[in-house]
Amino acid sequence: MDDFRRIWIVFAVCIAVILLSVGTDVVLEPLGVFPPQSEPGAYTAGTLMIALIVRSVYTVAGGYITAWLAQNRPMSHAIILGLVGIVAGAAGVVVAWDLSPHWYPIAVIIGTLACAWLGGTLKTQARNLVTN
Repeated sequence: MDDFRRIWIVFAVCIAVILLSVGTDVVLEPLGVFPPQSEPGAYTAGTLMIALIVRSVYTVAGGYITAWLAQNRPMSHAIILGLVGIVAGAAGVVVAWDLSPHWYPIAVIIGTLACAWLGGTLKTQARNLVTN
């Protein structure tokens, strides 16, 4: 697998996870699950937990898809996705530090690598089941 394809896999899945996360926010806002974007301070611990769970599920799926697309060293690719997610999450912390309680962006950063690893592990375990 050439280097360009490896980079593209991680980049494309990272963008997909981000777009799914933001898209879910956009869908849940008019449904009344999330407060309007114009009122970021209106998020409660409950709504932030929903957002954290949604982002975690998307990141696990992203790790799974990354490992599935990467034919060589699938776990390395999933971990790289998690590391890129940490960098993106850190940028989000800097930009939005005062928009929510501080535990939320920190939890996003801490959970990103673990979720990407879990997704990669699920895929490699599934791959091992098929080959055995």
